[in-house]
Amino acid sequence: MTREHDASGPESHRPPGTPPDRDPHAQTHAHSHAHSHAHNHAHGHDDGHGSHLSETEARVRALESILVEKGYVDPAALDVLIETYETHVGPHNGAHVVARAWSDPDFADWLRRDASAAIHALGYVGRQGEHMVAVWNTPEEHNMVVCTLCSCYPWPVLGLPPVWYKSAPYRSRAVRDPRGVLADFGVALPEATRIRVWDSTAEIRYLVIPMRPEGTEGWSEAELARLVTRDSMIGTGLALAPDAPDAVHP
Repeated sequence: MTREHDASGPESHRPPGTPPDRDPHAQTHAHSHAHSHAHNHAHGHDDGHGSHLSETEARVRALESILVEKGYVDPAALDVLIETYETHVGPHNGAHVVARAWSDPDFADWLRRDASAAIHALGYVGRQGEHMVAVWNTPEEHNMVVCTLCSCYPWPVLGLPPVWYKSAPYRSRAVRDPRGVLADFGVALPEATRIRVWDSTAEIRYLVIPMRPEGTEGWSEAELARLVTRDSMIGTGLALAPDAPDAVHP
C-alpha cells in the first residue's frame, strides 16, 4: 500500500532533530541504538556518556539491556549487524544508484519502470529493500520521503535511518509543512516548485533521485557519486555542487 500526502498545511517551527514524543519503531529495533547514538554526536545533542540521551535512545538502550539480559539477543551478533549496516551497507550504495542513473539513460529508464529490479541488478538487495520506487526531482517538483507510522527506510541503499527520520516531529511535520522542514535542513526551493511527500510503508520504500548538478558533464560514476548525499536521497537535501568541499567519497 502506498501512502502519499498533500504538501499543504499549517506551519510549525519545531526542528526535525527535536527528541520524539514516542517512536514505536524503537521498541522493535534494538539494533538502532549504536547508530542513533553516532548521529546524535554529529548533531550535537549527546555527549556520548549517557547523561544526555534522548527519550528514544534511553528507551532503546533499556530494551536492548533487557533483551541481552534475558538471552534473547546476542551482543556479538548485534555488533556484527550494526557493523554491516554502518560500514558495508549505507548511503554510498544509493549514491551509486543515483550516479548510474545520471550517467546511463538506459539504466535511468529501467529505474523509472522497475526500481526494485534495477537496484537489485547492482547487488543491493536485502531486508527493507524488497520493493523500491524511485522518484525523480525536477525543477517543477521536489520529492521528500517520510514514514508517518514508524521509520520504514530502504536499508540496502541508504543503510540505517538517521535519528531525525524516526522522530515524531519529522514524521508529523513532513506531511503538514514540508517546506518548513526543508528550511530547517537549509533547503530553500522556489515557490513554484511543488513538494511531493511520499509515505514509506512496510511494502514500499522510496529513493529520491536528486537533480544532477550543472557542470558535471563527462564526470565518471565515481565522481558523480561523491555529490550524492544521504539527505538528497531522502529529499531533505540537494545534490552537492561540483566544487563542494564536503563531497562524499565513493
